[in-house]
Amino acid sequence: MIHVEAAMVLAAGYGTRMRPLTNALPKPLLPLGGRALLDHALDRLREAGVARVAVNAHWQAGRIAEHLAMRRDHGDEPRTVLFEETSLLDTGGSVRTALPWLGASPFYVVNGDAFWLDGTRPALVRLAQAWDDDVDAVLLLHRTFQVRAEVGPGDFFLDPWGRPRRRGVREIAPYVYAGVQLAHPCLLDDSPDGPFSLNLCWDRAIEAGRLRAVVHDGLWFHLSTPADLSEAESLLFTAATVTTR
Repeated sequence: MIHVEAAMVLAAGYGTRMRPLTNALPKPLLPLGGRALLDHALDRLREAGVARVAVNAHWQAGRIAEHLAMRRDHGDEPRTVLFEETSLLDTGGSVRTALPWLGASPFYVVNGDAFWLDGTRPALVRLAQAWDDDVDAVLLLHRTFQVRAEVGPGDFFLDPWGRPRRRGVREIAPYVYAGVQLAHPCLLDDSPDGPFSLNLCWDRAIEAGRLRAVVHDGLWFHLSTPADLSEAESLLFTAATVTTR
C-alpha cells in the first residue's frame, strides 16, 4: 500500500441541477449532516493522511476562498491551496494546472460534491491498497442498483481483475463512477492545453490496460438535485437515530 501525500478537490462547477440552492452558494458549500460537502471531502482526506490539497474554484470562488481561510484559521488539516479559474478548465484541465503543486507521486482526485460513508475499510485506503506500478489511475465505483437517485444506465463494467470497460451503446452498466480516484501524474501525459475532461485520460488508460477500479463497500450518495440532497439528509438522520438507540 502506498502513502498518498496530496489530493485535489474539484469545486469549480456551477451546480446548475442543484438550483435554486446554488443560486447564492457554490455546490461544494451546501450543507449535509451539519457540514459543508467540501468539509466532508477534506475531512476524509485528512483521515487518510493527506497533507496538502489543491482546490479549484470558479463559480463564487470568493466563497470557497473564505471557507478555506476559515478552516485554516481553526487549524484544520490538511493544508489547502486555492486555484481560481477565470474560465472553466473541466476536470482534466483543472488537475493539469495543479500538477506542479500536487507533486510527482500518485494523488487523490475527489469531486467537490462527492459524499460517501465508508464500509469495512475506508474507501481512500482501499484505493491506495489497490495501487501498483502497472496502473495510471484507480477509480472508485459504486453499484448502480444501490444508488437511491437517478444515475442513468451506469458507466462501467468490471472484469475479475478490476479492469473497467466503458458502457457501450444500448448497454446497461452495473457500476457508476463515485467521484473519487487515485491518479499518477503520468495519467495526464500528452493531454491537450486548455479545458478537457479526465474521461479522455481514462479512455487512453483503458486502451493501454492501465486503468483499475475498486467497488465501494459502503454507502454512496449521488447529489445532483435538491431532492437528492434532501434524500441523503433523511438517510443520514435515520442512520444516526438507529446508531444512538
